[in-house]
Amino acid sequence: MDTQGIENMLNVLRSTAAQASGKTASASAPVVGGADFAEVLKNSIDKVNTTQAQANQMAEKLAAGDTTQNLHEVMIALQTASVSFQEMVQVRNKLVTAYQDMMNMQV
Repeated sequence: MDTQGIENMLNVLRSTAAQASGKTASASAPVVGGADFAEVLKNSIDKVNTTQAQANQMAEKLAAGDTTQNLHEVMIALQTASVSFQEMVQVRNKLVTAYQDMMNMQV
């Protein structure tokens, strides 16, 4: 998973929260590279999807009796896909929490 992209998303959220609470933008972490939030999020989701699809394809080949598939490699691919999905869920949870915090701020 692209941790640089996640860091960029978190920096955007921090700067937005700082602006909403009346703090200066310099008090929060600077936005690195000015990446588009939606693009970074979409790229991260696409990478997780690709990882899961590749792992599932490897598992299906192994189950079908393909002798070129190594059990160890398939298990590692499945675990990598699982961890990347769990990481994406945690990012989503953080984004939802940040959104709720911003919505609960009094203007």
